[in-house]
Parts: sequence; structure tokens; C-alpha cells
Amino acid sequence: MDTFTPQLTPQLTFAARMPPDEMAGQGVCVRQLRSVMTELCTALRSALDDERVTAEDSLRRAAEILEGLGGTETVAKEPVRGGLSPWQIRKVTSHVDANLDRPIKNEELASLVRLNASHFGRAFRNSFGEPPHEYVIRRRVERAQGLMLSTEASLSDIALDCGLADQSHLTRLFRRIVGESPRAWRRARLSEPGEVQ
Repeated sequence: MDTFTPQLTPQLTFAARMPPDEMAGQGVCVRQLRSVMTELCTALRSALDDERVTAEDSLRRAAEILEGLGGTETVAKEPVRGGLSPWQIRKVTSHVDANLDRPIKNEELASLVRLNASHFGRAFRNSFGEPPHEYVIRRRVERAQGLMLSTEASLSDIALDCGLADQSHLTRLFRRIVGESPRAWRRARLSEPGEVQ
């Protein structure tokens, strides 16, 4: 059985071992760190069945790092005024995560939490800080990142598994959200440290 071992860049390996309070002093960008932690957690979740203990330890360490940075605020600890209630947030996020491989309409999410589409859009934006469609796109890209790290599937297969039309659709969204092409992103994270590409 093949086991999954996430490959981190030397800087991220160093940052992962650094106490959270020292990270800010070393110029570690919180936004970059959150992005890396999200990508790592996604990959670890998919590897959880293969190496359960190692994956759980890594997830615990990731949570400790984010707590130290004050970055563990999930969508909302307290209901945001004019936003979704905690049960609605849980229901929407679990539905989106479970159905990323197919089209998800705002009306479908609104009816799931018993709101009309207009009110739902406003409440969702107040709770999540982005419109529902952008949230779904970001979750699709995050799932693609996890699949790129944990499988050897082609980018076109990954695009279809994430509910996107084709590889060019994945590339366009990925470049907009992550800032580089999926192929370059995957190659940079799967290459051995010190290996010349």
C-alpha cells in the first residue's frame, strides 16, 4: 500500500516546526500560511484512512499553528448580525463539501436553510465574507489542491471530480485564486526538496 507523505518546501517545513508566536517575527505571511494550512489539511484528510495516526497528529499541529496566529476563527463563532445562524452555516458548508462534483445553485442552498434566494445571498455574504458562488469556486479549487497532492490523477480528471467543465476551466479558476497554474503548483509541491526541476 502506497502511503502519502506531503512534501513541504524548506521554508514551510521550517515554519511548521516554529512556535506560532515566533512566526510573526520571521515575516511569515498569515494569508500564505492559512493557504498552505488549508491545502495541507485537505491533503491530510484524503490520506486519513492510510495513515490515521500521522494524519491526526499533523491536523492537530496545523490547528495549533492557526490558533497561535489567531486564525482558527471558522466561518463565525457568534452569529453575525444579518448573517446565517450556526445551524444554517453547518448545513450549507456540509452540503457544498458533499456536492462539489456537481452543479450547486444558490436557490438550492437557500431552500436548504429555508430562506429565499435574495435574503440567503445577503446573509451568506455577511457570514462568509464572499458570495455563495465564490465560496463554492474556492472550495472546488481547494478540493483540486488536495487531489493534486494525494493522487496522480490527470488535471482533466481532477477538474471533472471537482465539478468543473474541463481542465481549462480548472486552470482559469486556479490561476485566479492561487496565482499560478495547477501544473506548476503541483510540480512545485510534489518535487523532492533540493531537486532541480
